[in-house]
Amino acid sequence: MAERLPNEPLPQRPVVLFPDPMLRRKAKPVHAVDAAIRALVEDMYRVMDDEEGAGLAAPQVGESLRIFVTGTHERGVPRKAYINPVLIDMGGELESMDEGCLSLPNVRGSVRRPTQVTIRALDIDGNEFTETSSDFTARVWQHEFDHLEGILIIDKMSPIDRLRVRRALKDLKLSVDRPD
Repeated sequence: MAERLPNEPLPQRPVVLFPDPMLRRKAKPVHAVDAAIRALVEDMYRVMDDEEGAGLAAPQVGESLRIFVTGTHERGVPRKAYINPVLIDMGGELESMDEGCLSLPNVRGSVRRPTQVTIRALDIDGNEFTETSSDFTARVWQHEFDHLEGILIIDKMSPIDRLRVRRALKDLKLSVDRPD
């Protein structure tokens, strides 16, 4: 293995794309927040930022672990890691909003989600915390949590949107069968 220079950037983890089976697996719990988990979280932030996402789940970078990160200045979503998250309360109105996903490029559709969510998780230091949100952050939590359960936005889209994105999904599947 080649040695890395001290200030050389780490290689970028690729985003796992549909139809990779990793995206359909239920992620495993993290047993200890250690240096390896912190390094994974840093990698996830880097990928999320480079891809301009509002959030990213560990399965999207090939790790079947119950971790996701969030953060976008545009929509006020805090930069934070959520380890072993649990959605403990979901309420408010059901609201439809157009969603996309880094693992499903060129696929967007309307997804209905509750507007208020309370989440419990561990932070990057292994401390438990609970937060409640009723803004765009609540939607991001739900989207990323779905990834930990093996659920994708195409599973929650309206039937009309599912029909509309059928061609893009077929193209993604074909790109896997015929890599460049």
